[in-house]
Amino acid sequence: MTQTVLHIDSSIRAEGSVSRALSQKITSRFEGATVLRRDLADGVPLIDGAWIGANFTPAADRTDEQKAVLATSDAMVAELQAADVIVIGTPIYNFSVTAAMKAWIDLVARAGVTFQYSETGPKGLLTGKRAIIAIASGGTPVDSEIDFAGRYIRHIMGFIGITDVEFVKADSLGNGGDEKIAEANAQVDKIAA
Repeated sequence: MTQTVLHIDSSIRAEGSVSRALSQKITSRFEGATVLRRDLADGVPLIDGAWIGANFTPAADRTDEQKAVLATSDAMVAELQAADVIVIGTPIYNFSVTAAMKAWIDLVARAGVTFQYSETGPKGLLTGKRAIIAIASGGTPVDSEIDFAGRYIRHIMGFIGITDVEFVKADSLGNGGDEKIAEANAQVDKIAA
């Protein structure tokens, strides 16, 4: 059975981005897969009052205008639903995710669509999927007390039901960057498709 890989990049750098290079290399490990591509640097709308109103209107009651407001979000959710594997390339900017990555999260974390509330708390609806996160930083060590990107992405993935999450780290590149990139590339070489 052919796998579907959703490849997402969020670095604003088109050239020279470590997270983009790593995410591309990870995606290429899945030979023969159907690849869906989403480059968040191309622009991601921010949620606003109209979006909230449309999102919380029952689907059957939405106006054409509300459907149009949700169109990008619906497309992004459909990509996640279709994917067996989600590959995300993200740098750490100012200790957290990029603005575009945060906007994408806001658009896909939808009650009743990608998660639901239950008597025991929120329950993710996108189960049975795998996520591989290529994360790069100039000075922030991933998984440290000042990393608000990696831990946040892991939490969000789990929140929407994706608990099989693996990180490929090229962090603190300002201190031994070539060596850390080589280590990250070696880690990618060991990823099972």
